[in-house]
Amino acid sequence: MSTPRTSAEVCGMGHSMKRKEDPRFIRGKGNYVDDIQLPGMLHMDIVRSPYAHAKIKSINAERALKIPGVLAVITGETLAKYNLHWMPTLMSDTQMVLPTEKVMYQAQEVAAVIATDRYIAADGVEAVEVEYDPLPVVVDPFKALDPSAPVLRTDKKDKKDNRIFHWQAGDRAATDKAFAEADVVVAQDMYLPRIHVASIETCGCVADFDRVNGKLTVYMTTQAPHAVRTVFALVAGHVGLSEEKIRIISPDIGGGFGGKVPVYPGYVIAVAASVVIGKPVKWVEDRMENLQADSFARDYHIHAELAATKDGTMKALRIKTLADHGYADAAANPSKFPAGLFSICTGSYDLRNAFAEVDGVYTNKAPGGIAYRCSFRVTEAVHCIERITDVLAQELKMDPAELRMKNFIPPEKFPYKSALGWEYDSGNYPAALRKAMDMVGYEALRKEQAEKRARGELMGIGISSFTEIVGAGPSKQFDILGLKMFDSCEIRIHPTGKAMARFGTKSQGQGHETTYAQIVAEELGIPAAHVQVEEGDTDTAPYGLGTYASRSTPTAGAAGAMAARKIREKAKKIAAHLLECSPDDLVWEPGKFTVKGAPSRSKTIQEIALAAYTNHPQGMEAGLEAVSYYDPPNLTFPFGSYIAVVDIDRGTGAVKVRRFVAVDDCGNIINPMIVDGQIHGGLAMGLAPALLEEISYDEDGNITGGSFMDYLLPTAMETPSWETAKTVTPSPHHPFGAKGVGESATVGAPPAIANAVVDALSHVGVRHVDIPVTPEKVWRLLKENGLAE
Repeated sequence: MSTPRTSAEVCGMGHSMKRKEDPRFIRGKGNYVDDIQLPGMLHMDIVRSPYAHAKIKSINAERALKIPGVLAVITGETLAKYNLHWMPTLMSDTQMVLPTEKVMYQAQEVAAVIATDRYIAADGVEAVEVEYDPLPVVVDPFKALDPSAPVLRTDKKDKKDNRIFHWQAGDRAATDKAFAEADVVVAQDMYLPRIHVASIETCGCVADFDRVNGKLTVYMTTQAPHAVRTVFALVAGHVGLSEEKIRIISPDIGGGFGGKVPVYPGYVIAVAASVVIGKPVKWVEDRMENLQADSFARDYHIHAELAATKDGTMKALRIKTLADHGYADAAANPSKFPAGLFSICTGSYDLRNAFAEVDGVYTNKAPGGIAYRCSFRVTEAVHCIERITDVLAQELKMDPAELRMKNFIPPEKFPYKSALGWEYDSGNYPAALRKAMDMVGYEALRKEQAEKRARGELMGIGISSFTEIVGAGPSKQFDILGLKMFDSCEIRIHPTGKAMARFGTKSQGQGHETTYAQIVAEELGIPAAHVQVEEGDTDTAPYGLGTYASRSTPTAGAAGAMAARKIREKAKKIAAHLLECSPDDLVWEPGKFTVKGAPSRSKTIQEIALAAYTNHPQGMEAGLEAVSYYDPPNLTFPFGSYIAVVDIDRGTGAVKVRRFVAVDDCGNIINPMIVDGQIHGGLAMGLAPALLEEISYDEDGNITGGSFMDYLLPTAMETPSWETAKTVTPSPHHPFGAKGVGESATVGAPPAIANAVVDALSHVGVRHVDIPVTPEKVWRLLKENGLAE
């Protein structure tokens, strides 16, 4: 076993570097939690393990406690006295808050130092002495399932292996039969490596326990404030922190992308410290800690097979996947879907037979499985089907666009029941792909490609025609920790006709304030500027499940529309009272009710609002407000077709995305500018894992990719000028036909770029390249095939 990195190396270049504000430790400008200052506030920093797997022999905090300003050192033994050393994950697994016996991954939290100053706390961390006894490390999920592999989760009674779950969907026998009868069968192994959300601000919190009132207020960077409050109550209810005494406030957040849904140990430790000490405690990660210890996604090892006839008609899909979740299953998937919504893997194609299975595995890595800007593993599913479709096209020597057109679900078949059980709401896939092909000049590009190949130049064209599945979710199928995945809105119309709308979601830059205000304004005829939108405070907002999986508009937006319609019904009765007519005689038009046949007799919503408090009918409750908890009847299925054009440098293997055309369909669009912003950001976050991002581990569990020196993010230099367009296919079951769009681009972009790279090299027999498609990988392929200069 090689020597592990020191704790200073694990967390970057040593805490002393922080004093110089080294750019590698910048938490991100606009880190609102970091800006919070409360009287008497203390600061917390965390000791982290240099080992991926080791027994803790001793923790000596004497040197740290002698540093002026260091008030306490919290260990697992400290928390164990209060039974707070373990906590549930959102997938009903368990995770250490602080260890009492052994560490399970490099950069795991080992102890916490509480001090009067952020830098004093960092000095305290360096002074804590921890002695370890190394244990065998398992970082390969395939080896983790070997019968001879050490069982990692010995804390689980009677656990005899490292398997977390086995999940499957579809008809295995019918699928196997279709494969046996197929003319053509193609297979491909593919790996989607670990990546990180790398949001502008890291995770953090300020925990403030009021001993007088016994109330805990936590300011924190969470995408799901109410769910976090419930988790806190489950963890700490036995020590008096019951749910009504917990307030979670999520201020403005600099990006979430799924990474701020889970409850991290740092949050729980800060809360425990505040409760014990009785003063506010602030904890904010530095960039190294964030990259190394939380927010991991992907890590999917996929074997995919596709069966077809000689003319290219797809007959069956078969997928077997190994999902590396690290030492705990800390995903935020709905409880009935341990592999998330991976069963959308039949994609946009009319496949009548399919079978998919996923095994989740424990390894000595940080807990993983979050949905990095995708709806519960949809990115992995889309990458799989779009890559294997291109492999089939290459096998058949068929144009990939022609193959897709031949196999798309026809528009007249919607609503469409997929082979793996989903009911797609609406779609017109041929129209989206044709529009993308027309925009990019597809036929001309193919001609240019042939000419360049004749000159020895490498150009590729890649297509991704994806179907998303968002809007979690219908309560009959979707819950997290038993909490049904509805969402909520409360609207109050003030006497002067202005409105307050509170939602159970939490924006991290999606523009909820604009979108929600427009929804309410459209429904009630109140100017959007007069609608105040609030989120993120559990003391004021109605209970909701938060913002992730592109669920805000499909669920909370729908709740806003339904609450507004309840208000409109009451307003109609008040208007009838004011106009001395029957409610049935009134006609609604934006902003007012008018008497049928007498357009001069009308009452505006503002006049009705005043009357709700001053002149409402006898027997009717005063006020004009409503609450809606919206339980969607189905998910929504946005889709799109993307085309990437790449050029490859034969001397270096560098891939340049020359053009990228993205045609999206998210149903009815509320605010085009918001949608375009979401797509542009999503495309950049799709390019990143396709070409740059990866976190890997050596055989001893040492992290590669734990800093921005080796975890590469796209800048304006690498990002092309996106060309975007829309088709509109409304969802038939949504109150105003919207589908959601926040994650579509991140889902659809990676396979388009990967397909383009393979297409550039397909004439020499290259069938697949795993993402990220780095210059090194490409150059090796060029050299192997005699194309390198």
